[in-house]
Amino acid sequence: MPSSSIELDYLPELPDDRSVRIGCIGSGFIMADCHLVAYRAAGLQPLAIASRHPEKAAKVATRHEIPKVYATYQALLADTDLQVIDIAVPPDCLLDVISEVVKHRHIRGVLAQKPLGCNYQQAEKIVHLCQDAGITLCVNQNMRYDQSVRACKSLLDQRVDGKPPLGRPVLATIDMRAIPHWMPWQQRQGWLTCRIMSIHHLDTMRYWFGDPDRVFASFTTDPRTEFPHVDGIGLYVLEYDNGLRCLICDDVWAGPAREGAAPDLGIRWRVEGSEGLARGTIGWPDYPKRTPSTIDFTTTRSGKWHQPRWDEVWFPDAFIGPMAELLVALERGAEPSLNGRDNLKTMALVDACYRSANERRSIELGES
Repeated sequence: MPSSSIELDYLPELPDDRSVRIGCIGSGFIMADCHLVAYRAAGLQPLAIASRHPEKAAKVATRHEIPKVYATYQALLADTDLQVIDIAVPPDCLLDVISEVVKHRHIRGVLAQKPLGCNYQQAEKIVHLCQDAGITLCVNQNMRYDQSVRACKSLLDQRVDGKPPLGRPVLATIDMRAIPHWMPWQQRQGWLTCRIMSIHHLDTMRYWFGDPDRVFASFTTDPRTEFPHVDGIGLYVLEYDNGLRCLICDDVWAGPAREGAAPDLGIRWRVEGSEGLARGTIGWPDYPKRTPSTIDFTTTRSGKWHQPRWDEVWFPDAFIGPMAELLVALERGAEPSLNGRDNLKTMALVDACYRSANERRSIELGES
């Protein structure tokens, strides 16, 4: 660790009971290569799986030693051995799945993939359905468990001699130059970046600093993506009435790297305070190569750079975080920090970004 007075807590808390029986809905990349890899490494117990392609679900079950495969998610939900449901389906399918989940009293908790539906209105319905059924809902905003994001949050929350090491936050930035793999279902949505990629960065700013007072967003289309969309490259300015400003650049074009030019890809973040500076990188663009994210920080008190490092990576290691958070919450009879009501604020911020870009003006959060 960097010094005797500052230690960064960057790993998730794991549940005491890891025998809780989990049912998995979905067998795509996120489930097969992220969730289940992380769950098995942590000793969790996925018991059953179903997806719209039963043959694919069966292959994933064999790979991860999941004993039960169901032809439909409705059949899986009827299995009274299951206590927690992990849902990784496209956002326009999520409300239908949750509407079926809440009919089953044996289900205690749900981990739902982000975004929580196609818009705020769907997300609100999902939150109310789970609340009315007494089901604990946790939303898989998994960038909060990227190790450098979590380390930065730990740094911001600490006090040394009663003061935050970085002082008052002044400016925070996330600069992404990366080429995501868009999913086929996005073509029917008509949108790309804001609800799928930028939602991570917008939620991270909320995680670090709380809710902004207003946002300005500007979109332009991604030259590489052929189907119609409103939000390719996205630029965002988040304003806080205390003076803090946050800037996000989500460049999913990143130059003609796939068309023959030399690539210059990566994600960098920076938090500048009145008494210090933290900067970091996100290793995700290198996946499947294991590239850990990083954090460096300096303060007026230390006068030097501290550079803690770790071996864990966001994809897939950090995906244990949201499920572990849900299981810990169930153990303690508490709400997870990634609860549905909190996520409604992220969904509201995302919707405000679309409105801002469409109306070409800043939007006050809470503006009707």
